[in-house]
Amino acid sequence: MRLAFWLRGLAPALLALGAFAAGPASANDREPGSSAFSIPQQEQLVYRAEWRLMHAGNVRLNWEGGSGDTGWRAHLKLESAGLVSRLYRVDNYYWAEFDRSLCALQSVLKASEGRKRRETLVTYDIQNKKASYLERDLLRNAVISAHEIDIPGCVHDVIAGLYRLRSMQLEPGQDAQLPISDGKKSVLARVQAQERETIQVGQTKYSTVRYEAFLFNNVLYRRRGRLFVWLTDDARRLPVQIRIRLPFYIGTVTLALVPEKSILLEDRT
Repeated sequence: MRLAFWLRGLAPALLALGAFAAGPASANDREPGSSAFSIPQQEQLVYRAEWRLMHAGNVRLNWEGGSGDTGWRAHLKLESAGLVSRLYRVDNYYWAEFDRSLCALQSVLKASEGRKRRETLVTYDIQNKKASYLERDLLRNAVISAHEIDIPGCVHDVIAGLYRLRSMQLEPGQDAQLPISDGKKSVLARVQAQERETIQVGQTKYSTVRYEAFLFNNVLYRRRGRLFVWLTDDARRLPVQIRIRLPFYIGTVTLALVPEKSILLEDRT
């Protein structure tokens, strides 16, 4: 089923948001245009995925930081729901590790989709500016793809990109170019702040800024599409909604924050 394919695409590419990029994001080392947002020591964000007015899946993102000078870790759980799950079950788990500047170090995707069972490992070598990609079929115990690509040193995966975007303060009409990689490809992606909007997610209204990340149309992903993310227009910079508009025969997938299931914990100092 086409939706299941794109639910998988949302996993390593979250909310997708992710994808946005480089540079330090610590409280004491922000570049011009950064906001007062401080990367939280721990956080859980839970989303409900909708497709063609149906509950299509659930996404849970857990973010945590180590102590002292250690970096960050992200855990993403993505599973289908309802009719989609009955037609084509998706149960994916994604784990990633980053240094203090949100540069990707390693990621693992364990994908269970229909009858497929696959594992993808990406290792980022910042010093030698290389990323190695290894995808295995767990049922056949066979390598599907293995290769190495050049990267510009520090790159982000899409999850670290989400936190990078939250640390920035792009005003409507401004944009930035950021280095992103999923291990298969390394690109300089454009992110644009478009306009302020008041949106309703569930029973709650939020004042937000809408951003568009240009990752589709043969940038990071070959397929045609558009990716939007709404961040609250306050110090929290919460990603309350993410939307991917794909060709009409697939449709639009929307991720809406479920605040009662999300946990926002202490900020990292």
